[in-house]
Amino acid sequence: MELDKLDNIAAKAFEGSVVKKDLIKQFKNQFPVPTYVIEFLLGRYCATIVEEEILEGLEIVKRQLKDRTVRTGEEEYFKSRARERGSVKIIDIITARLDTRTDSYLATLPSLQLSDVRITPEMVSDNDRMLTGGFYAEIDLSYDAAIAQEKNGRPFGINSIRPIQLSQRNVLDLLYRGRSLFTDLEWKDFLIRSIGLEPETLTERAKNLALLRMVPYVERNYNMVELGPRGTGKSHLYQQVSPYAHLVSGGKTTVAKMFVSLASGARGLVCQYDVVCFDEVSGVSFDQKDGVNIMKGYMESGEFSRGKEPIRADGGIVLVGNFDVDVEHQQRIGHLLGPLPPEMRDDTAFMDRIHAFAPGWDFPKLNKENFTDHFGLVSDFLAECWTRLRDHSRLSSVLPRIHFGGALSGRDTTAVHKTINGLLKLMQPDPDVPVSDELLEWVVKYALECRRRVKEQQKRIGAAEFRNTHFSYTIGSDGVESFVSTPELQSENTIGEDPQPPGQMWALNTGSQDEAAGLYKIEINTGPGSGVRILNKPTPQPFQESVSFATQNLYSRSKELLGDRDARSHEFSIQLRSFDAAKSGGGLGVPVLMAMCSAMLEKSCKGGLVAVGTLNLGGSVDTLYNAINIAELAIEKGASTLLIPINARKQLNDLSDDMITKINIQYYTHLKDCLLKALMD
Repeated sequence: MELDKLDNIAAKAFEGSVVKKDLIKQFKNQFPVPTYVIEFLLGRYCATIVEEEILEGLEIVKRQLKDRTVRTGEEEYFKSRARERGSVKIIDIITARLDTRTDSYLATLPSLQLSDVRITPEMVSDNDRMLTGGFYAEIDLSYDAAIAQEKNGRPFGINSIRPIQLSQRNVLDLLYRGRSLFTDLEWKDFLIRSIGLEPETLTERAKNLALLRMVPYVERNYNMVELGPRGTGKSHLYQQVSPYAHLVSGGKTTVAKMFVSLASGARGLVCQYDVVCFDEVSGVSFDQKDGVNIMKGYMESGEFSRGKEPIRADGGIVLVGNFDVDVEHQQRIGHLLGPLPPEMRDDTAFMDRIHAFAPGWDFPKLNKENFTDHFGLVSDFLAECWTRLRDHSRLSSVLPRIHFGGALSGRDTTAVHKTINGLLKLMQPDPDVPVSDELLEWVVKYALECRRRVKEQQKRIGAAEFRNTHFSYTIGSDGVESFVSTPELQSENTIGEDPQPPGQMWALNTGSQDEAAGLYKIEINTGPGSGVRILNKPTPQPFQESVSFATQNLYSRSKELLGDRDARSHEFSIQLRSFDAAKSGGGLGVPVLMAMCSAMLEKSCKGGLVAVGTLNLGGSVDTLYNAINIAELAIEKGASTLLIPINARKQLNDLSDDMITKINIQYYTHLKDCLLKALMD
């Protein structure tokens, strides 16, 4: 494999801490250990770009994995080696428990099927994660023949433990220095390569999701749900990449294991790990009825109480699961949190504790092409950086630059803040490096989208308090308010509920003898200069006429419509998109004028609104003769509000009761009235 630009930057930036991710493929399914264990060894012996050194290191890694990992059926062989030699080195997951009968700790080594291995209290105290779920380590296992002769003797003992995790103290300094050599886009791709995926095979949406999956590692008490198709690697990151995560397979656990044991006082998974991931979320269950309520309380405050005093922890909760149908069908039959267990799926209080709903459907089904052959950070280095970043925050430096719209509740704001903070720590970890406007806007927009997806499911259940889901933001004091939608709720040819960005407006033409009425979207940008530029080539003559009438009225009524703003000192770039058989763009003068005013005033048009009106040169609006057809088409296209001239009022008295209840009809008498009713307050 030839090194590309990103490989060369990585090798220079992180000398000794990068590894070719394709090396892992040589060991895949050969040894009974997760990926990060293999990478721990590869990072020790193969962290170089010199081919000869890589090959030499590979031989050492192969030898150690062969000599120290126990395959099924080899248990007695390793026990025998320990007896003959006095000790044997193995790589295994180690757990421990307190044996109250003998007042001593006993370790369990599952690969050797040993559950009564002697271990000192000091070792347990120094590595207390072995009391809850355990961790992978290099273990020096001894055998004492004299103890074997005793009644109930326990001949196997542990001489030493080396956890499979990094212990360098300056990892963040190395990370900061290395990050400075990458652009934002290069760094994003490099992070994705570091978890073993090839960014070139992923869409931009898939890359964003890959970054979001990392946020629970760098942000304390971060709660996330990811649902989507099978085979998209939802649990991979929480099982294979970092020793600071624990995967609860099948979603079944106990309150004692998850939080705290009342019998022994041993702290649970949320105290011991940065991330606790429940796989197959539909099966999440506890051994006690109040298990879900305890988890709900913990997700809210980061505390739980079992016994005398509350216990604080900072482990995040991640719930991952599958849709049995595609996302569109799932929305038709219920809501997107439908796969959650019954005690969670319709509980809006539980939903409110979810900081982000990750769109699992944005990620492709993984195949060999999606895995990278290039350099990435060694997993233990990456995992250590992530866990250290949990102690840092980037919020204080960026919050003064962000203003959120009024639709966000207190919990919404908290959730969005946590996602923003996590993504910024991943993308620009050094607090001394300023965050660019471009990076900040992407982070804010994505954080709002992932929280809004939670809010939309609450709204679907019917709770009145969650009806306002029109999330928006403004970057900087002179920025323009932008609204954020969730793509799965949008259809290319359907009018959505979200407010339109400044300069954009949905419109219906009135139709003619030659052409039926149809749906259009007008998109206008302004810039320095003068005049009007229509981007549609060739430009239909009827649309050119609509633009011409709108422009002349804008200039002649500028003070009335725009106040002090000078339309003549701006150039308007106009694009028309048609969604039906109607293509000419005739009879769109009023909507074009409204969109031009929206762009000049930098104010959004209302969500769900579609406008209609044929404008003449003098500024009056032509009489509408097919108002009922127009109203029915507006309803068909998903509009919630129809902005229509007053001359159509008598016709709409004949609109059926069924239709009249489906749309809010707003009449306008003149152009200023129309503008006031079209724009956001």
